[in-house]
Amino acid sequence: MRVFVAVGEQGGFAAASRKLNISPAAVTRAVVGLEEQLGVQLLQRTTRSVRFTDAGYRYYDDARAILLSIAEANEAASGLNAEPRGTLTVTAPVLFGRMFVMPSIIEYMQRYPQVKVAAHFVDRVTNLVEEGMDVAIRIGNLPDSSLRAAKVGQVRRVLCASPAYLDTHGVPQTPADLLQHSLVVSNAMSPRIEWGFGGNDELLQVEPRLLVTSNDAALSAAVGGLGIARLLSYQVRSEVERGNLRLLLETFEEDPWPVHVVHREERYGSAKVRNFIDLIVERLRSHPYL
Repeated sequence: MRVFVAVGEQGGFAAASRKLNISPAAVTRAVVGLEEQLGVQLLQRTTRSVRFTDAGYRYYDDARAILLSIAEANEAASGLNAEPRGTLTVTAPVLFGRMFVMPSIIEYMQRYPQVKVAAHFVDRVTNLVEEGMDVAIRIGNLPDSSLRAAKVGQVRRVLCASPAYLDTHGVPQTPADLLQHSLVVSNAMSPRIEWGFGGNDELLQVEPRLLVTSNDAALSAAVGGLGIARLLSYQVRSEVERGNLRLLLETFEEDPWPVHVVHREERYGSAKVRNFIDLIVERLRSHPYL
């Protein structure tokens, strides 16, 4: 099972052999033996790639969970839970990670010097199991899953623009007025963007003047006076407080989005994960921006 999981994690037999420090032939024999024992094909092999079969994908998830439980049981039995150690992997949206998660990571690492941290700040939803993450910060409603979650706050989707832009182009009074304005959109998926508003089931199709791939860029464009941007409240709050941005159409906002700390449900709570969750939940719940 360890060999099979390593093949899945590393994406191939050669890479798995290097990780496990065994020969590629030994990796192949282990996987073939496992398939013969189970009576099912787990991997589809070509000269260029290795892919899971449907059965292999399910077995991979189960095997990873089993191996994790074994490691945690060993930690608990040997007393290692008394002091966190090992590598902790954390993921969060880019701006949220920089503003809120990094201070907690720094505090955590100073408190527990035997722990290493891998922080993945990306503006997409990561799969904790597939990507090997221990803890994730999620903004928005959570789908049903086996993951455990602790709500730590909420944020709003807000419209904002600089005072200079509004002095020149006027202040929109309704969502429909946005169609007459220069819009800045942080979304690289489609040139046609649909915005929803509270109390209205209809979506407003907007045509952005500037389409960017990061919230940082959209924020900079709005502060620079290029137009109206739609961002999350925590992303713009400091600029609003400094007077560089003004919030617009607040009475038309959608319901706030919850913020959760999410982690995998585990029988034995790993010390490194449990202590980090306790710390970041406390820090986020007390933060005035959330």
